[in-house]
Amino acid sequence: MRILVVNVNTTQSMTDSIGRQASAVASPGTEIVALTPLFGADSCEGNYESYLAAIAVMETVRAYTEPFDAVIQAGYGEHGREGLQELLDVPVVDITDAAASTAMFLGHKYSVVTTLDRAVPLIEDRLELGGLDARCASVRASGLGVLELEEDPARAVAAIVDQAEQAVTQDKAEVIVLGCGGMAGLDAAVRERAGVPVVDGVAAAVTIAEGLVRQGLTTSKVRTYATPRPKKFKNWPPA
Repeated sequence: MRILVVNVNTTQSMTDSIGRQASAVASPGTEIVALTPLFGADSCEGNYESYLAAIAVMETVRAYTEPFDAVIQAGYGEHGREGLQELLDVPVVDITDAAASTAMFLGHKYSVVTTLDRAVPLIEDRLELGGLDARCASVRASGLGVLELEEDPARAVAAIVDQAEQAVTQDKAEVIVLGCGGMAGLDAAVRERAGVPVVDGVAAAVTIAEGLVRQGLTTSKVRTYATPRPKKFKNWPPA
């Protein structure tokens, strides 16, 4: 089994971290291929960058020439999953959906801890769109930018734990979800200090993708995610 795990930003070190986390939980025989978008921003922290990332992820997957069995979009709250599902027959798993759905198996309510406050509404919207908002106690911001997560992991863990503890005591969350692909690999440290289950979206997405492939399931093409109709595109892709 080969699973493509696509970072939504162009920071290669973050792609490498996401790839390591995915490989750590993958089953024997599952090959993880971590991809960095061909273009885009070095971090995604708003709608403009997110929409640009959606295009970049789709075009990066389209440019991959080897066979693969599933795709993981490794950006929390980012746009583009639906477009990938139209383009591909294989399962497409977004870490937002994967993490939230996994959290619901572990407790009654979950809270998401993300990066900057400006990302909170984007995540709330994506959870609502995915039908995952009813059991979301809160979406909290750690106050750190995406790139700061790598610059000082200890500070990142402390900021996430602070918000996680408030989510548990004030919002009555029973599970914490790490709301950024750049937080991949921090789950164990946060879990140890927060005292509740902590779900990493990359890890959750890998296990879900593997399960879908093993069951022989594919994306439905009868309506919503039907293959795009042939069109004439002006000046696309750019030269």
